[in-house]
Amino acid sequence: MPSAETLLVFAALSLGLALTPGPNMLYLVSRSLAQGTGAGMVSLVGCQAGSLVIMLAAAAGITAALLTIPHAWDLLRLGGAAYLLFLAWQCVRPGGQPLFAPRPMPREPAARLFAVGFATAALNPKVALFYMAVLPPFIDPNAGSVFLQGALLGAVQIAVAVVFDALLVWGSAATARFLGSRPEWLVVQRWVLGAALGLIAMKLAFQGRAA
Repeated sequence: MPSAETLLVFAALSLGLALTPGPNMLYLVSRSLAQGTGAGMVSLVGCQAGSLVIMLAAAAGITAALLTIPHAWDLLRLGGAAYLLFLAWQCVRPGGQPLFAPRPMPREPAARLFAVGFATAALNPKVALFYMAVLPPFIDPNAGSVFLQGALLGAVQIAVAVVFDALLVWGSAATARFLGSRPEWLVVQRWVLGAALGLIAMKLAFQGRAA
């Protein structure tokens, strides 16, 4: 099973994923601002259910790849580094839309909020690429079941996402007001996160074996 150090590093990467704006974050913030905290929490449950399905499918696929494809670990390691560099660029690139800008949305029943949240996560390329590109280098084929290692690491990512997204939903209105009067804070956050993701990408690209 993964070491405590591996789990901590992967949890930090998972936090980086959660902090990077994407379809899940946009949907949760928009729904919370438009319909309130309760609707945002139902949407959150749907998003994480979709992420769980992707995570289990990715763990199974990674298991098959590492067992059957020569040099699969190196290919996945380099792919993970490239994806982290892409996330870093997404953080710092100019022209991004304000995440907390008001977006009119109609009120929806709980079942639809869950379903849309599930579909948003299940079809979110950022989540799928994270599992397929960033997760594999943290798996050690000599440390037990590859599938169980992948599932455990995936569970860490989902746990981090649940905590961050819950805080985002509960604080979306206050955060929108804060950033509306202090836009420079958002710029600082983007550059700090982009630099951190870039450094981790370089470490991942040049490491010689699984973490």
